[in-house]
Amino acid sequence: MILTGRILSKQLLNKTVLSKSGKKFGEVGDLVFETRTGEIIYLLLSRATEFAKSFDLEKDKEGHYKIPFNAVIAVGDYIVVAEEDIV
Repeated sequence: MILTGRILSKQLLNKTVLSKSGKKFGEVGDLVFETRTGEIIYLLLSRATEFAKSFDLEKDKEGHYKIPFNAVIAVGDYIVVAEEDIV
């Protein structure tokens, strides 16, 4: 499934987040929404890998790494992000 149309938030939870080259960032533990519009702003990683930790990612107050949703380029069995869009 490519990012067209609508995606239910529950379809994103627990999916593995990968770079375009196949390197694992972790899994989606939660989402951050813009309350006015319902737009997803960040994916919050659970089980962040050392690869994810090597980026200068912002963290939430519980220490979960934030992946900007605008970096997501594909959603299917995995969520694929463009590394160049998260730095």
